Amino acid sequence: KNQKYLKEIISTICKLPNIDINDGDWKLLSRSIKEFKNSFHGFAPYKEKRKVAIFGSARTEEAHPLFKLAESFSSDITKHDFMVITGAGGGIMEAGNKGGAEQSFGVNIKLPFEQSANQYIKDSPKLISYNYFFIRKLMFIKESDATVLFPGGFGTLDEAYEGLTLIQTGKSLPRPIILMQNQI
Repeated sequence: KNQKYLKEIISTICKLPNIDINDGDWKLLSRSIKEFKNSFHGFAPYKEKRKVAIFGSARTEEAHPLFKLAESFSSDITKHDFMVITGAGGGIMEAGNKGGAEQSFGVNIKLPFEQSANQYIKDSPKLISYNYFFIRKLMFIKESDATVLFPGGFGTLDEAYEGLTLIQTGKSLPRPIILMQNQI
């Protein structure tokens, strides 16, 4: 049923040898296609389930009130038949996976010195690892129905602005965007 798109993809790939691209470009293309395939495969069994993307600091300690809030939020939202998607790291991401338990995804980014999957998602078939931020961010938006933003750093801001930009430019449907903070 998708023969038209398959023909377009194959035709485009067959035209690439006519362009002077280097080994690095071929590697980028090959890895990107594999990452898309792995993403589609990982999310396919859950395509009918609503999902919430949770973003926030990887450095939030387990004893911090924001960690507890993220864990509680994830637990509550999964009881209402939502799934949770986090970046699979520590801090707020770990809290989201902990609270979401079996109803959570981790979309991990491979970094040389920092990011590894947290204990609540590391052995799950719903853990997907990425080399490229752009594919990971696309999957966060493509697969989720709402965005929840906890305090964080540059990564959280990047993910927030990417989502807002896609909505503002009409590349993504409008969605709830929830900003979480400490209670005073």
